[in-house]
Amino acid sequence: MKLAMMGRDLLAILCFIVHVASSLTSSYESGRRDQALSQIDIYSINFALHHPASINASPRVLGSQGEDTEWVNVDISNPEPSSDDWVGVFSPAKFDSSSCAPTDGKELAPFICSAPIKYMYAKSNPDYMKSGNAVLKFMLINQRADFSFALFTGGLSNPTLVAVSNHVSFINPKAPVYPRLALGKIWDEMTVTWTSGYNIDEAIPFVEWSRKGTQSRRSPAGTLTFTRNSMCGAPARTVGWRDPGFIHTAFLKDLWPNLRYTYRMGHELMNGSIIWSKNFTFKSSPYPGQDSLQQIIIFGDMGKGERDGSNEYNDYQPGALNTTDQLIKDLNNIDIVFHIGDITYANGYISQWDQFTAQVEPIASTVPYMIASGNHERDWPDSGSFYGGKDSGGECGVPAETMYYFPAENKAKFWYSADYGMFRFCVADTEHDWREGSEQYLFIERCLASVDRKTQPWLIFIAHRVLGYSTNDWYGQEGSFEEPMGRESLQKLWQKYKVDIAFYGHVHNYERTCPIYQNQCMDNEKTHYSGAFKGTIHVVVGGAGSHLSSFSSLKPNWSILRDYDYGFVKLTAFDHSSLLFEYKKSSNGVVHDSFTVSRDYRDVLACVRDSCEPTTLAS
Repeated sequence: MKLAMMGRDLLAILCFIVHVASSLTSSYESGRRDQALSQIDIYSINFALHHPASINASPRVLGSQGEDTEWVNVDISNPEPSSDDWVGVFSPAKFDSSSCAPTDGKELAPFICSAPIKYMYAKSNPDYMKSGNAVLKFMLINQRADFSFALFTGGLSNPTLVAVSNHVSFINPKAPVYPRLALGKIWDEMTVTWTSGYNIDEAIPFVEWSRKGTQSRRSPAGTLTFTRNSMCGAPARTVGWRDPGFIHTAFLKDLWPNLRYTYRMGHELMNGSIIWSKNFTFKSSPYPGQDSLQQIIIFGDMGKGERDGSNEYNDYQPGALNTTDQLIKDLNNIDIVFHIGDITYANGYISQWDQFTAQVEPIASTVPYMIASGNHERDWPDSGSFYGGKDSGGECGVPAETMYYFPAENKAKFWYSADYGMFRFCVADTEHDWREGSEQYLFIERCLASVDRKTQPWLIFIAHRVLGYSTNDWYGQEGSFEEPMGRESLQKLWQKYKVDIAFYGHVHNYERTCPIYQNQCMDNEKTHYSGAFKGTIHVVVGGAGSHLSSFSSLKPNWSILRDYDYGFVKLTAFDHSSLLFEYKKSSNGVVHDSFTVSRDYRDVLACVRDSCEPTTLAS
């Protein structure tokens, strides 16, 4: 018996090693190949500024009415137009060798060391190839520095700089922007995180907030940042580096449940004047167990898109804007969002974190935007991540852990619990060891075991990689239909503590299983589940934006529905006994899959296979 068990364990370990080895190549190379900015060979740029081409940007001053986002017209003229000519947007506007990292005198610094924040092919306007003259339209966001536009010939792999525009700047580049709400560690607390150009030696950050009919209060904010030296490798430490500014977090405490609050961020300058943000609103959380309508959004792997059509290489995240826009459209019917890993796909190009926070601002400024850690946030060799790949592009978790608040005890260990009304969420970190005996395994069991199902009947498990079930193509090739060693340790916890639904990203599609335990369907129903818990339903919801993942040609009977498309999940708890699950298409918001759960407290208590402690016949 022991030898057989050892053999199974050894086989699992060997499968895991093979999986990690493949991750070191295929996953990272895929990430590098698809990230648009990584296609530009910055160090090989040549100069030909005597070239007769010209480029001009207008307007020169942005945000005169307090806007954080503005359209800019870029006029280009080139008597020798080519189909591979492109325009890069650089910020700060001065992008010469002064931005290069020190070389310690060992090598000659290149002419340019920083990637643009975005680019667009000149031929995107057909007039360019006809006459050499065209106007390109770029959408810029306030990113704490000025901008310039540069015209290159020679394509992305052999670029030659032929013209540089005038500088363009927001009227206050340092302004507080892009608030991100998140749940605090206790139910009556909301955190507000935002970005600015003000360090604490220039201005004091705070949030002013109130509910209708009450006097405003001010909550102080802490300030963090990170430096190039905080990055683990290239490109985050080299061409992808851009100063992230200062990230501030304030804790709004003693909130009354389910009430609407108004807030704004402020920075008090040393002369006593205050720089204000726009006004925003949010609804406070319900008391844990409170019986009220509660609506939850869950998705993974969204990334960012460009509304101006720039960064068009390979259409890396084609569904991101559709998902974002559907959530904005339905925002009045959303209470909280969980983005479960692979957030921006910045992959070491730090400017893209600003781009993402601007994209989701209408959502994240209004409802809590909770995140989980994915491989594209965390993985880097010899950095403490469970996987040795390079998918983070050298970020090794630092931007994600700094740009967003989440209620973890240690932000470098990205696991935490979150209570929202009738829900308990146990959020795991698949980029750290989750197996039995690990620190995270103990946390997961503690999170699942400590919830009072009488008041919080809906127990949800969240992780980025698929620790449960998926018929994704590469999981099918490995034969396990899971992340190697994913569910072996955890499935007994899901069953013992009766986890209703487990959600995963990482795989860029949608799939739902039957209520399952140890590879067996425990309930043959597909649209309505009632009575005693039988098994956990596993859902892959990683199709929020990034390029889609293929399914295996094999389809086990536990796979109820698969969808090769972009979408997200909405959970609606009507009360302690009724839950609605909906999977919606990002393209139009139409419900493509759904089921309901009806379960009373006695059903939660009922003993099913491997879910109850031993009993005694003693009276």
